Amino acid sequence: MNFEIIFVILCLAAMLMALIRDKMRPGIVLLSVVVVFMATGIITPKQMVAGFSNRGMITVGLLFLVSEGIRQSGALTTVVKKLLPGQGATVTRAQLRILPIVSGFSAFLNNTPVVVIFAPILKNWAKRVGLPCTKFLIPLSYATILGGLCTLIGTSTNLVIHGMMIDRGMEGLKMFDLAYIGIPITLVGLAFIVLTSGRLLPEERPDTFEDEEADTQEAAGMHVVEVVLASRFPGLKRKLKNFDFKRRYGAEVKEIRQGGQVITDNLGEVRLQQGDTLVLLADDAFTRTWGDSSVFLMMTNGREIPTRPMPVWKKWTALALLIIMIAGATIGELPAVKERFPGVKMDMFFFASVTAVVMAWLKLFPPKKYTKYISWDILITIACAFAISAAMEESGLAALIANSIKSVAGQMGAWGALAMLYFVTLVITELITNNAAAALAFPLALETAAKFGVDPMPFFIAICIAASAGFATPIGYQTNLIVQGAGNYRFTDFIKIGLPMDFIVMVVSVSLIPMIWPFVPAA
Repeated sequence: MNFEIIFVILCLAAMLMALIRDKMRPGIVLLSVVVVFMATGIITPKQMVAGFSNRGMITVGLLFLVSEGIRQSGALTTVVKKLLPGQGATVTRAQLRILPIVSGFSAFLNNTPVVVIFAPILKNWAKRVGLPCTKFLIPLSYATILGGLCTLIGTSTNLVIHGMMIDRGMEGLKMFDLAYIGIPITLVGLAFIVLTSGRLLPEERPDTFEDEEADTQEAAGMHVVEVVLASRFPGLKRKLKNFDFKRRYGAEVKEIRQGGQVITDNLGEVRLQQGDTLVLLADDAFTRTWGDSSVFLMMTNGREIPTRPMPVWKKWTALALLIIMIAGATIGELPAVKERFPGVKMDMFFFASVTAVVMAWLKLFPPKKYTKYISWDILITIACAFAISAAMEESGLAALIANSIKSVAGQMGAWGALAMLYFVTLVITELITNNAAAALAFPLALETAAKFGVDPMPFFIAICIAASAGFATPIGYQTNLIVQGAGNYRFTDFIKIGLPMDFIVMVVSVSLIPMIWPFVPAA
């Protein structure tokens, strides 16, 4: 073990600690580590910036705009309202109608806007029909995660792995390559949710502010509003008493839900974090002004949050553009199309670019504000992930770990190594972020495959699934964080249903992946 390997290990350990402690945004944490690697000569300046021009990373940014166009068109809202059953519905019946559709949408759209759209509607509907919303919000988040496993564009992690493959001269993933494993996982996962969520998820806990709402109903226009803080909220990491929320937003904070705890006393001493749910006392002007703001991930007040008026033709146009994008990227991968248009690579990058620009021209999202719909921290995290992978390879750390995996796998061979790599990736994604987990796991997958002399595709598929399928903690995936406060869940609620989900998905993945992508000798 040389000095470079030791140095990279120490830097990565510091990175993991910083991500777990959540003192800074993931993007700046990874960027800091990458700059240190460049300054010490572990990687070159060219390797440092290579990720910022990667097609996979840019595709993720374009898909943020496509998802926003769909969200603002109101098409998904219309669909979900037609799906919800009326009075007399049961939890099982409602889940069977809703969750497969949610998974279907999240296979082609960013998971966050799907949850942001569905969660308030589901919560209000559940209250209206007398069902506990706690039986629906964690399943909603899990359904989006499962759906994201089925396609190349279902989650940013898949595009990160795809981009890294292309960087190394490989063909990359096709649109529906992951469907062979993603669909079986989704079917098994949804069945588990429907069969067990009634027992494993809690009954709805009473909201501590309901009595206060009743006391203030006589005050003209005042009502309770719940908001989830986004990464652009300006008061993150600050104590509430040092951030004049009422002056800035014209609303009073009555309760904070943070990390599974409901806080009603000494609110001024609470440091605000991304994903916190704030319960506010506000008037109608607040929802009109901030209902579509990027400082809040989600807002609900028991009624419809006002959105921009959108003509019906735009709803259908948004859906048509999405279908054309998916179909175009799929057909563009066919050999006959590649031969017919040799000068144009009609892949997902091509069609996502065209779709995003057309949506801007048609004003499906406000083109003058397009930058606010892109999560720049995620893009920086993804871009830096490429440089971190390069550092692990250049230093020899990836080869060292791959040797250790081969030794431990022993008689189990490549199959055992696949299971070990999956488990390590899953643990990392539960503790930090999915894209950082992919960054650390990709060079390990490449080197492990090389040690066994087999094609690396089974290992790439395994880390695609493991880095996205984080169910056991609210911090493992952003959608879990959103529903935690909205459903007033405790940390243990995720563990009760999420740990079995992690185990089930791992068993299905490790069992099926080698059958679909055999361990054939490397070309």
